[in-house]
Amino acid sequence: MRSLSAASPNTVAAYRSDLERFAEWAGGAGIDGPDGVDRAVLRRYLAFLAANQKARRTIRRRTAALRRYFAWLSRTGVIAANPAAALHASGGEQRLPRVLRDVEVEALLDAPPTRVDGDDIAVRLRDDAVLELLYGSGLRVGELCGLRPEDVDLRRARVTVWGKGNKQRQVPMSEPSVDAVRAWQTSGRAALAGDDTPVDALFLNRRGRRLTPRDVRRILDRRAPAPTHPHALRHTFATHLLDGGADLRAVQELLGHADLATTQLYTHVSKERLRSVYDETHPRA
Repeated sequence: MRSLSAASPNTVAAYRSDLERFAEWAGGAGIDGPDGVDRAVLRRYLAFLAANQKARRTIRRRTAALRRYFAWLSRTGVIAANPAAALHASGGEQRLPRVLRDVEVEALLDAPPTRVDGDDIAVRLRDDAVLELLYGSGLRVGELCGLRPEDVDLRRARVTVWGKGNKQRQVPMSEPSVDAVRAWQTSGRAALAGDDTPVDALFLNRRGRRLTPRDVRRILDRRAPAPTHPHALRHTFATHLLDGGADLRAVQELLGHADLATTQLYTHVSKERLRSVYDETHPRA
């Protein structure tokens, strides 16, 4: 786990869980150590996952965890050969990401709950800023939670984020997100801050601590008209850019994707959306 220095904490936690589950399965199969694992064992494990109807996305992630683990074992001399060097999960159609409909975006950003009292005013300002940044700049939820006050340049309307692999990028801010962040900083943050509030945290929870991904999910639970994951706002950001004619390379840079193939997934989403619009509106569709 310590060798995964470029991975996010969420990825490290997921890999740990994945490897623990594999070790448990392998132990049950009579294998008492990594030197007893060969390619056939790994293929049997993936077949076991598929037989138990694990999602393709879960199987792909567990495959990636195994590749990283056995590569590390080989590199450090624990095993002589890497049985996972060419291991790949079975193919299959990749599920397209969920993109919010326009009416859902409007309900989320422009029609928040009406109840406002006490520190709910500060919470409302924070929630507005969080949601506007997630949708307006396409940030990952971990990137948003890690923001510092100095990372947002309201005058130039841009935000500096540290993405996967500790890579820095600058992303433009929409006008509504600039206004929302300014309102939070000037009128909301102090109301939630306490004696032990970290000065380097832009967004705070009700306890005055740095906002966490779980806190962000709770914000979506309160504000979204239908169950919505924070990453859906990032998907929507990318898809709306492509729908508007943005260059794929530009979208890749804004999202912080290392591989263009990851960004290309959104071109399929856009085509699906166009087909849906055609089917719903053309008289001979």
